[in-house]
Amino acid sequence: MTPPLIPLKPDDAARRLADRRAILVDIRETDEFARRRARGALSRPLSSLDAGGLGLADAREVIFACRSGMRTSANGARLAAACGTQAYVLEGGLDAWDAADLPVEVDVRAPLELMRQVQIAAGLLVLAGVILGLLASPWFLGVSAFVGAGLTLAGATGFCGMARLLALAPGNRPTA
Repeated sequence: MTPPLIPLKPDDAARRLADRRAILVDIRETDEFARRRARGALSRPLSSLDAGGLGLADAREVIFACRSGMRTSANGARLAAACGTQAYVLEGGLDAWDAADLPVEVDVRAPLELMRQVQIAAGLLVLAGVILGLLASPWFLGVSAFVGAGLTLAGATGFCGMARLLALAPGNRPTA
């Protein structure tokens, strides 16, 4: 049986990293990691984690992090099994790390995370549909209904057509 992840406060995690007893592994997706990350963190997206483990060269302790701590907590058993050594979870995630004034790297040239882009686009479409439905024609309320149906489908199936479309935008394409 794999031991559960042990929660660590940001200051405790920073001490372990400074003492080189541990490494910090960020499990967020690559677009999230590219935009904002703890200095020195390694990117190992949860979606690409397989039975082969993390592919780490040494057996130091592993501290897992995500944005808020929710993903690491929800996937604790899977993460602990993948690391093969003592595993911890950064309590409060990158948000708590940042709030503790620990070093964070931000690349403002990197595009916003894809899910934030979806939220912004969906929100604007719903708002536009409602405003146009009230001011121009009730038929525009169909835009809001269509977006609501798409979000429901995305939540139920994991397929998000809007995310697929936004991923094709020039700013979201990988550079060579």
